[in-house]
Amino acid sequence: MGVPNIARIPKKERQTQLLQTLRENPFATDEDLAELFDVSIQTIRLDRLELGIPELRERIKNVAEKNLDSVKSLGIDEVIGEILDLQLDTQAISVLEIKEEHVFSRTQIARGHYIFAQANSLAVAVIDAEVALTATARVRFVRPVRLGEKLIAKATVRSKDGEESKVRVETKVQGETVFSATFRVVCLPTATHP
Repeated sequence: MGVPNIARIPKKERQTQLLQTLRENPFATDEDLAELFDVSIQTIRLDRLELGIPELRERIKNVAEKNLDSVKSLGIDEVIGEILDLQLDTQAISVLEIKEEHVFSRTQIARGHYIFAQANSLAVAVIDAEVALTATARVRFVRPVRLGEKLIAKATVRSKDGEESKVRVETKVQGETVFSATFRVVCLPTATHP
């Protein structure tokens, strides 16, 4: 007899919902979408192709180009992770995919210093100053992060008092908080060179 077929969403309706889902979360992977719509990854790729929706890396780049101020306190290549949103002295968002080089080989769990480095560099990058440094950090690792997970870190400037800012960073994997920190970031006067 076999297993009865599960009723599937008609293609047009699925594609409409796919567009809506990617408007709300442009960082959803093809795997996430396939699971959400209960179809194969190939089906999602074909739907994206038909709808002219680029692959994840291209979507991330497009979002980043629309939402970026220029990082002042660091070189863009010094920020750990890929910056998706930067509004100086307000907020910033970055994404970091955990790869082989980020994990302990025996456990496939991410090394904590990579998770911290993403948050710390984002906290410094969000500051509107030529030179900004971390003075203190209160950190909390909530749960282990594993190979293949994508860390979405969001930095929010909570307060600014003269040369000192308090920046809160929350790092999530698929909406679940895995790390949080509060950084005290200080701005240093820029030295003038002859």
